[in-house]
Amino acid sequence: MGRGKIVIQKIDNTTSRQVTFSKRRSGLMKKAKELAILCDAQVGLIIFSNTQKLYEFSSTSMKSILERYTKTKMGHQQMLSPVSEVKFWQMEAANLRQQLHDLQEQHRKLKGEELYGMSVKDLQRLENQLEKSLRGVRIKKEQILIEEIQELNRKGSLIHQENVELYNKVKLIEQENMKLYTKVYGSKDSAAENGLTLAPFGITISTRSSFN
Repeated sequence: MGRGKIVIQKIDNTTSRQVTFSKRRSGLMKKAKELAILCDAQVGLIIFSNTQKLYEFSSTSMKSILERYTKTKMGHQQMLSPVSEVKFWQMEAANLRQQLHDLQEQHRKLKGEELYGMSVKDLQRLENQLEKSLRGVRIKKEQILIEEIQELNRKGSLIHQENVELYNKVKLIEQENMKLYTKVYGSKDSAAENGLTLAPFGITISTRSSFN
């Protein structure tokens, strides 16, 4: 049989309450440790028993966790103020402007502009970045050329196949025309006696003038 559902309420029996506290506290500590390790999370756990005894667990330093908690909590509370929210977005806008300025400056340097004042180490790093970007462009270019060649080969194969099919159809038509020609005139010699010649593709052309 399965365990019965435990009613979540204060345990009146002192001994049972102490045993339950000890078991649950150990399980909670274990879960907190597993959470910190598995998820690389900062975990801080503080427990006071009913006898005011302290139990704690922290994945790093309890002091640093409490300081971070206090700072984060105060930041959230300040965000509730319209004035603080305006300041926050002003700071965000300033950060975005600075990022845009840095990107524009980096772009100019990549173009070989405004290099004055850069150290040899910075220039070497810029050169390496350009070479890396150039290799990437070359690889992409080669991939595109290979794909285009493959596509041209595919189209060439289709055209060749269509030409073969067309050639076979022409040969079949010539054979059928030849059979029909033989049935009508019997042979080429009798056709020549009647002034008829067999043109390409099995078309007959009369050599006699219709005005005679």
